[in-house]
Amino acid sequence: MTAMDMKQLYTSMENTIKLQGRARAAKRAREAEQEQKEFKEKLMRIANSQIELESMAKKVKGTDAAVQRDQLIGLMGVF
Repeated sequence: MTAMDMKQLYTSMENTIKLQGRARAAKRAREAEQEQKEFKEKLMRIANSQIELESMAKKVKGTDAAVQRDQLIGLMGVF
């Protein structure tokens, strides 16, 4: 093998290693992007659940207030 052949082999190996590094970095970037997307989706689901719970709590409070009002009106009619 000549010095020129060795140089080409070395350059080829160096380029292969660089390409592999870039491919791994691109894969990590894609995975990080996917994880970020999934995290945002979870946050949205949590926010929606929170809104639903708050709505349910308001309905319960409204129902309780209506019952108390009706009881008070009923008591006022007794006196």
